[in-house]
Amino acid sequence: MNMPDLCIAKDRKKTNISFIENKEEYKPLFKGKKYFLRTYGCQMNVHDSEEIKYYLESLGYMAVDKLEEADIVVLNTCAIRENAKDKVYGYLGRCKHLKKIKKDLIICLCGCLMQEPHEVEELAKNHKYIDIIIGTHNLNELPELIIQKNKEQIINVYSNSDKVFENVKYNRDSKISAWINITYGCDKFCTYCIVPYTRGRERSRKKENIIEEVKRLKEEGYKEVTLLGQNVNAYGQDLNLGYDFATLLEEVAQTGISRIRFVTSHPWNFTDEMINVIAKYDNIMPYIHLPIQSGSDAILKKMNRRYTIAEYKKLFNKIKKKVPNVAITTDIIVGFPNETDEDFQATLDIVKYCKFDNAYTFIYSPRVGTVAAKMQDDISMATKQKRLKILNDLVNSYSLESNQKLLGKTVEVLVSEVSEKNKNKVCGYTDTMKLVNIDGKEDLIGQIVQVEITDAKSFSLDGIVKNKVSL
Repeated sequence: MNMPDLCIAKDRKKTNISFIENKEEYKPLFKGKKYFLRTYGCQMNVHDSEEIKYYLESLGYMAVDKLEEADIVVLNTCAIRENAKDKVYGYLGRCKHLKKIKKDLIICLCGCLMQEPHEVEELAKNHKYIDIIIGTHNLNELPELIIQKNKEQIINVYSNSDKVFENVKYNRDSKISAWINITYGCDKFCTYCIVPYTRGRERSRKKENIIEEVKRLKEEGYKEVTLLGQNVNAYGQDLNLGYDFATLLEEVAQTGISRIRFVTSHPWNFTDEMINVIAKYDNIMPYIHLPIQSGSDAILKKMNRRYTIAEYKKLFNKIKKKVPNVAITTDIIVGFPNETDEDFQATLDIVKYCKFDNAYTFIYSPRVGTVAAKMQDDISMATKQKRLKILNDLVNSYSLESNQKLLGKTVEVLVSEVSEKNKNKVCGYTDTMKLVNIDGKEDLIGQIVQVEITDAKSFSLDGIVKNKVSL
């Protein structure tokens, strides 16, 4: 197979409106064809996949759950950790094998990993069975690239555009809860993090466009929205229009939609105004994800996190005091370069102090292009794994303790789906983002119900319905 030159898209197209207006004419080309979409990574990637689904289904593709049935395979990749990258490359082996059987199969890679030039070059050079490579900034070009695939053997496109696009269309996974992008990219440049390089610098959407989207979703019957950004509480700083995240959050609350969440927050930008707004409105859920990453000031400085443990504790206590019944979760990295036993003990100490409702814990892995990747990764994998187990055991004990406090109590749950583990049950989340499995039928899905908690585990709760809530 001859491979053409790498195509670098310097700028996204201004809109995808020409495709949207003319999409019906393309459907006969793809009638009866099927797509398989696999998503890796964070909520932002999940929401990107909802955009990808819109484009594929607008062309006429139908979704399938089995790779072998697909005419096009789309892998929406994550670059945040080496393990995520390894999973993608591992799955590509299955795709390569399938393409030997189905010669016309289209294989498309997109997502954060595709914003790393060295990865794109590696894939284009050594994985020539891949047909389309597209980055995070120009997903709206995907339909055109699929159509163009009839003429090209391999297409590689990634973009470093810093534009913000409105009126993006989505085929959402849920009719109950919706993701809403409010910012893209990040300016913090934590030394371990690849996001500023794959997602670009911080860009905020205009407030009026976000409010319009919330109102439209409410009219369509959505009960919950989650405001998305790599650092939501930096919202508006790039616009210089006199409003910030606290302003936006209050106006979203005033739309009257039943539930509002947001992820993710950086402690450095968490203001008193934000805390006051969260405490003021009942429809802003008392759940805050507040990544700490390490309990050691020395490691935090190496990470460029811009706060000390004393400052984090002050913020943590302020939130706990002002927001009733708030649940706070966090992210923690173990085995960062030069992390000593004392540094790790400091991490255990902050977990004991905060007693987080839950924590997402990770072993440090270097990402090419970041500052930390140039540091000597001097912690053995055995030590990293040992520390991770100790940390997880501690975190899980506090998760269980937090959940056990709800035994016998009645809480409100937004029922979202049939339970994966027991098809005779449905499940959903409390206002504090705790998963509850409920004895109930599918007609409860989409409802906010009062549930009495009958059992508590580290990662979930069980309960019975008391009554529905009028909203």
